[in-house]
Order: sequence, then C-alpha cells, then structure tokens
Amino acid sequence: MADRTFVICKPDAVERGLVGEIVRRFEAKGLKLVAAELRTIDAETAGKHYAEHAERPFFGELVEFIGRSPAMLIVLEGPEDTWKVVRTMMGVTNPRESAPGTIRGDFGLLIGENLVHGSDGPESAEREIGIFFPGLA
Repeated sequence: MADRTFVICKPDAVERGLVGEIVRRFEAKGLKLVAAELRTIDAETAGKHYAEHAERPFFGELVEFIGRSPAMLIVLEGPEDTWKVVRTMMGVTNPRESAPGTIRGDFGLLIGENLVHGSDGPESAEREIGIFFPGLA
C-alpha cells in the first residue's frame, strides 16, 4: 500500500490564490492527490488538530488563524515516507529561513502565516487524516 500524508493549505494560501501552485508542486513531484476539500475549520476541529499545543500561549492564535477563512485540506499518497517529501517541499516553519525552491521559501514571509501544514510523521498523518477525512482513516 502507498504511504499517505495530510496537508493543509492554510487560509493565507487560499486568500493569496496559491493553492493551485502548491498542489501543482506536489503532483509534479509524483505525489497523488487522494482527497481534497475546501473547508472553514471550526474551533472544535482546530482544537483537536492542534491538541499538542493546547497548553502553549499561542494556541488561541493558532485556532483563530486556521479558522479565519477557508483552508484546503489535502491527503497525498506516494512512496514510503511521503510525509518527509512533503515536509522538505514545504520548507522550515519560519519562511524567512526557508530555502528558495520550497513553498515557504518562495511564497512566505511571516512565521504566523506560513501557508501550509504537513504531518510530521506517519502517526500524525494517520491521526490528522482521521480528524479531517474519517472515511479514509
């Protein structure tokens, strides 16, 4: 079976019209789009998604930002460690430190609005796909 991972094109990516370019990059790399949905993420779902940050001072800002407008939720499929491929293509969290050629390096400026989220391992991919696409889990 192919490996799956989860990606969110965050509200800033949707607002800036970058979703098509982001998906194009993943597909050009050879990853297969398995599921995609444009959805405004409600606070309860955002809380589940960001549960590991619940005690951090920026938790409220995360939940507010991810739900401020629609986000594109995506499941990608590829070879072993697809999550690593996606994370490399995204670039580091701070866009100002992200290498040119990465999504954040090419299009991002602010750490708080860094365009994309990608699962950070197979366990988180399974958990996040289960939250947003329970029929695929």
